Amino acid sequence: MGANETVLVTGGTGFIGAYVARTLVEHGHEVIAYDRSTDPRILEKLDVADRVTIRRGDVSDPTDVVNAVAETGATRIVHLAALLTNAVESNPRAALDVNVQGTSNVFEAARALDHVERVAWASSAAIYAPPANYDDGGDWWVTEDDLVAPDTLYGATKEYNEHQARVYHEEHGVDHVAIRPTIAYGPYRETGGSAFLANIIEKPALGESFAVDYGDQEVDWQHVEDIAQAFRLATFTPEDDLSRRVYNVRGELASVREAVDTVREIIPDADIEVSDEGELPWTQRLDMSAFQEDTGYEVEHDLETGFRKYIDVLREEHGLDPL
Repeated sequence: MGANETVLVTGGTGFIGAYVARTLVEHGHEVIAYDRSTDPRILEKLDVADRVTIRRGDVSDPTDVVNAVAETGATRIVHLAALLTNAVESNPRAALDVNVQGTSNVFEAARALDHVERVAWASSAAIYAPPANYDDGGDWWVTEDDLVAPDTLYGATKEYNEHQARVYHEEHGVDHVAIRPTIAYGPYRETGGSAFLANIIEKPALGESFAVDYGDQEVDWQHVEDIAQAFRLATFTPEDDLSRRVYNVRGELASVREAVDTVREIIPDADIEVSDEGELPWTQRLDMSAFQEDTGYEVEHDLETGFRKYIDVLREEHGLDPL
């Protein structure tokens, strides 16, 4: 894989973006965090703020995107900037500007500038249909070629992005690799529609009680460091090793109840109530064998490892002793 390249990360000061920036820096690359927010808080907490250049920018502005890529000389782009589910639902027009037009602007910059060798970008497991569309009562796993039928506007923008990417690759020769992650957890997360999952860990870590439903429902627990590793591999795996352009990626699959039990093992006095009421709307059982075979990706954080690391960081942030 390439070394000492310049990588522009859109959304690079955000939760996942900052972790991606860190893993790229640790592997010898120069990183430009391109974001509307120039707040270095997460980069500082990850101890890489002094090694990452922050450039304020907006992916919905085509001229600004091209200028940023041209002026930095970026040879690779990791495109993460997007509005997530709740923001998309509350502001569909902004979703069009950021998720659709913004992605088009990134691909157009890659097409126009010869020095860009690849765009690695975030699709999402949200492009899949709800779980009932795949579960036939057996041991079901969703591959990249299974039914794509998003039931959220956010998922629909990501499905459209995949069509955009295909056209830019087939018609204009833009080298791209997309991954379809689920939901990231880990230190310094941003609040979102899945906050209740993080609270299974965060509330007990700080000595607070918490009640959660969906006990028997499976969740893909993807530690943010694993997702960052996946984006680095998507950015630099040689083209000849790729069998496809869009890949599933997941972490540790476990029920909500199993996650609660793991927290209790780490924090024996954790006050958590869990019921089996409700049904999660997300498809979680992703077959990621293609990504593993093509890139060598391996999940490094099982529940105990990932949860313990998360809990210790939270406790330290709040002046408490690690466990």
